[in-house]
Amino acid sequence: MLRGRERQRVAVDALVDRARVGRGGAIVVHGEMGAGKTALLDAIQDSYDALLSVEVDEIDDELLQLARDVERTRAALVIATEGAPRGLPGIALDPLDAATSVRVLHDLVPGLPATLAADLTDLACGNPLALVELAGSLTSAQLGGIAPAPERLPESSALRQRWRARFDALSPEARHVVALAAVDEEIDPETLDLAAVAEAGPLFDSRRLVRSALLADVPRELLRHAHATLAETLPPGARRTWHQAVTAHDEQLADVLTAHAEHARRCGDFARAARDHDRAASLTTDPEHKAHNLLKAAADHWAHGAPHRARGVLRLATRMTHTPELKALMDLVVGGIDLGESLPDVAADRLIRAAKGLVGSRRAMAVAALGFAGEAASIAGDLRRYTAVAEFAEHIREPDEPAATRLTLDHLTGMLATFEGRHLEALPALRTVVDLAEQVPGPQARIWASQAAYVLGDATRSHEMATSAVTAARESGFTALVPWALVYRALSALLLDQHAAALNAATEGVHAATAIGQHNAVVDHLTILALLAALRGDTDIALERIDTATEQITQRGLIRPSTFGAWASACVDLARDRPADALDRLRLNPGHAGIKVMAAPQVVEAAVACGRPSTGDRALQPYEKWAGTTGSTARLALSHRCHGLLESGTADEHFEEAIRLHRASGTALELAKTELLYGNRLRRGRKPKAAREHLRDAVRIFQSYQADHWVDRARAELRAAGDSTEPKDHPGLTPQQAQIARLVAEGATNREVAARLFLSHRTVEHHLRNIFARLGVRSRVELTRRLD
Repeated sequence: MLRGRERQRVAVDALVDRARVGRGGAIVVHGEMGAGKTALLDAIQDSYDALLSVEVDEIDDELLQLARDVERTRAALVIATEGAPRGLPGIALDPLDAATSVRVLHDLVPGLPATLAADLTDLACGNPLALVELAGSLTSAQLGGIAPAPERLPESSALRQRWRARFDALSPEARHVVALAAVDEEIDPETLDLAAVAEAGPLFDSRRLVRSALLADVPRELLRHAHATLAETLPPGARRTWHQAVTAHDEQLADVLTAHAEHARRCGDFARAARDHDRAASLTTDPEHKAHNLLKAAADHWAHGAPHRARGVLRLATRMTHTPELKALMDLVVGGIDLGESLPDVAADRLIRAAKGLVGSRRAMAVAALGFAGEAASIAGDLRRYTAVAEFAEHIREPDEPAATRLTLDHLTGMLATFEGRHLEALPALRTVVDLAEQVPGPQARIWASQAAYVLGDATRSHEMATSAVTAARESGFTALVPWALVYRALSALLLDQHAAALNAATEGVHAATAIGQHNAVVDHLTILALLAALRGDTDIALERIDTATEQITQRGLIRPSTFGAWASACVDLARDRPADALDRLRLNPGHAGIKVMAAPQVVEAAVACGRPSTGDRALQPYEKWAGTTGSTARLALSHRCHGLLESGTADEHFEEAIRLHRASGTALELAKTELLYGNRLRRGRKPKAAREHLRDAVRIFQSYQADHWVDRARAELRAAGDSTEPKDHPGLTPQQAQIARLVAEGATNREVAARLFLSHRTVEHHLRNIFARLGVRSRVELTRRLD
């Protein structure tokens, strides 16, 4: 919607400017009913003279002629319509995306519960008027979470009234095709009377918003006739079975639909599996059987990336059963949903409860629940809860565990040992996790393996496993796991010093998590993006991303991303020569135990700069123990760099060893920072010639990463060391600038780029000016040509 409004305003500005000099014309604003066309017409009519506006259902020949008549006059014509522009210049008012829809709802109903907002967003399908009408129809029970969310627009809805009026005016043939579309969202218009489909127009719509209203308003006999028609004409399959069951009122066909749903699930089509499980439940009268089918539908919705739909189904299922096993299975699904979008400590407790309820009957699911519970406890930064999860996992361990359950149990054992600093004990368990992942199919095993390999310092293996997990999640239809897998793809790429790959993975992760309502994963990725920017010295961008994530971190108690954010903020402080602030930020943040260890090199750097080496030495000890136990070359390099900063007599040896290890591990950006720190020490030790050698290397590497801040810092050190050579401008773009340039070249406005990359409009403008200067271009057109 923002795109349509912004481009419409620009286009109208240009149209009016031309009209004022005698070159008038027309423009069409088109979009569905409720898209905001009338509001836009009212807004622009008050803003311009020389402007005519009209709103019509379709552009007829008479209006088309008027559009031609205003050409080369001092008048401008704006036409709003649901129909086609008919050759006139047009601007489409697209549906709102999910994030914008949620913002609209919160503006309309401050304090609206997040789950209810997600349900309304799903129903409204991006229609602004539908959002307004749904928000206005909410009852106190719905706002309080006692009653379920609306399933359709209210009966008083202006949209529904318009649709009813249009339906009543249709021919019998067109009414029939509308009824067919209402009872079957997959109906193919090519198999129907195309003239009737054309007459039906916007009522022939597969979206939930329209179908739910029509299912309530189309006469029952027409809907029954539509079901009967499809029961006879569709080929054998789940759709035909459904329509046969509705037509014949045959409950026994519920089992056939369940079989179709299980087949769809095995094929990775969780959306279709959810649909068929839901339909099987609607045919079932036995409460327990119905609850079981609803539970399966909820699990499929969650796997497909529709947690709000899963919650809605579970609310119905919960009231139908008191069976302990089904209740535990529901806890497992709800806990999985909460892991992505709600309070992680609550999710952990629910998942532990699910595991205890399932261990006697469905042991594999109990172990899976424990794996998720451990992740929830980790997000909450709650070592006590993580310990409870891991200890229960050990308690239920059996001698001959299958590979899948052993992998999860060993993962919990190894991670707990890591969090508690028992790195030697962690090694065998974590190595087993990585090895077993080759034997266990599916994305989850690869996510655990990627995390284990990351802790072990095997960045290459971690990245391979994370990439495999992303691929497996997408191929298997397990959309819910994609953002999670992308977290470790980004972190492993960062450990490999592949900043562009890490940036792409984390950006992709934000969008993937946003699309499916996994707000906690969005925050994870935002803080990783902040850390990436901070390490490159892009301090303004880092702080923007931290600010964006902070509210969600506070609301949900997300300690793991909070610690990433503190780490990123400390890197910003160091880049801005505020070591005391950096030290306090890292020391005073209670934080996530594992991530605080990872941030030790920054603690040491800040402590030395503040004249508090003992503080740095205490922070280095657990880091050095971890790096030494795992043998990670990249982390050992940082350990030696820290010793070089902390010690005097052996500093040179430590710095030289750090440089050797950086080169062996391929971590060039950290190599450049080590050479910068070493060069600074050599210069202060009155060894300017040796300092210049290291500082020149640092400048060259920083330039290759387009890390402008660090280039400037290293050049300043070079000048202080007696190097008067004037630098040449480096024409390359930073990874962030390259992303912005690509989006602009594709036609995106500054505001669209800002929304896409989670930056402010002002930051995008600043970067675009720098991009133009670096590439020697003066306009977006020249930029597009340059990048083609």
